[in-house]
Amino acid sequence: MKDVIIACVGKPSAGKSSFLNAVTDATAKVGNYPFTTIKPNNGIAYFPIECPCKRFGKSNLCAPRYGRCIDGKRFVPIQILDVAGLVPGASEGQGLGNQFLDDLRHANALIHVVDVSGTTDANGKETVGYDPIGDIEWLRGEIHSWIYGNLNKKWGQIVRRHIAVKASTAETLHNQFSGYGATLALVQRTLDRSGVKESMDTWEKETIRKVVDAFLDERFPTVIALNKIDLPDSDKNISKIMRKYDQNKIVLSSALAETFLRKLHKQKFVQYEEGTDNVQTKEDLPDSDLKPLDEKLQGRIEKVQDLVLYRYGSTGVQDVVLKAVEVLGLIPAFPVKSLTTFANANGKGVFRDCVLLWSGTTVLEFADIVHPEIAKHYLGAETIGNRKVWSLFRCVKDDTIA
Repeated sequence: MKDVIIACVGKPSAGKSSFLNAVTDATAKVGNYPFTTIKPNNGIAYFPIECPCKRFGKSNLCAPRYGRCIDGKRFVPIQILDVAGLVPGASEGQGLGNQFLDDLRHANALIHVVDVSGTTDANGKETVGYDPIGDIEWLRGEIHSWIYGNLNKKWGQIVRRHIAVKASTAETLHNQFSGYGATLALVQRTLDRSGVKESMDTWEKETIRKVVDAFLDERFPTVIALNKIDLPDSDKNISKIMRKYDQNKIVLSSALAETFLRKLHKQKFVQYEEGTDNVQTKEDLPDSDLKPLDEKLQGRIEKVQDLVLYRYGSTGVQDVVLKAVEVLGLIPAFPVKSLTTFANANGKGVFRDCVLLWSGTTVLEFADIVHPEIAKHYLGAETIGNRKVWSLFRCVKDDTIA
């Protein structure tokens, strides 16, 4: 399985840089991760899940090879790709449009950071009263135009070849969509989603657009991070967007608030638990080594609490990454050598490894991900309760397999 990559996109001044700083520069960052190469525009985020060490009373022995585990909360690393160049006309090569669209090929999901306050226009310039709904439609429109344009300009040739080789619709489209990182199975899901049953040689332009629309849903699932929720006009814009778009793919966030709190945590002014509204100061923990706050800093913390933490429960930054993992249907799996000790081969600590699997991954495929030699000599596996599982058994959430 290739490394999962989540691309972060957003127009200039939407808060994308702040979001990236907040999500990748965390106290959970430990500097070691299982990825072979990290490009300059890639970062590492750590998202929290419940670690099985807590369920089995092994929290004191848990020793993750990558990330960390604190009292049964496991922080799992995942790659975040910083995609620059999102400007009007990107699909026509404007700005860094070609680079922007090329970068998207490597992503499994998108996080679209939107300035929900309406204080920046389509080009990222300061304004008042801008409707951010336009930004959501604009991103999808640019990607749609890019893919549709590539398909439409050679449609006649595509159809002639389709008829000549007597290929299925899925096979022909796969030849066109493979450059965007699509598998044949994904193309088949695209056709099922679109509901298009007609022969390709009868497709009108509107049918092609419909198929491309379904392809975007399958290939580039997108989480919308409504950023700058603490600014004055955010509330009315949030309500408008929530009425129009799928609320299950929208997360409210304040990247600047998260960055501010993490900075204070590192400087030992506060004790901040990421993903929560829990911020404690020297006044709350008099026996701690926290530094005392002056009046100005105390006021800034209280403002963040009133406008963000107490209203929404957190800054939302971690929730955005969790939602991206959720829309991808990823399953955290913990391979162990023994279902008694939960240790791995070298016996150093328990639940050392956490592997992210696609939904539907079989045990044999899982074994190959852990190590090809295991799959090569695969005899069988077990889950809790000594239940034997076979090579085609599909892994599901909360399965522990040895």
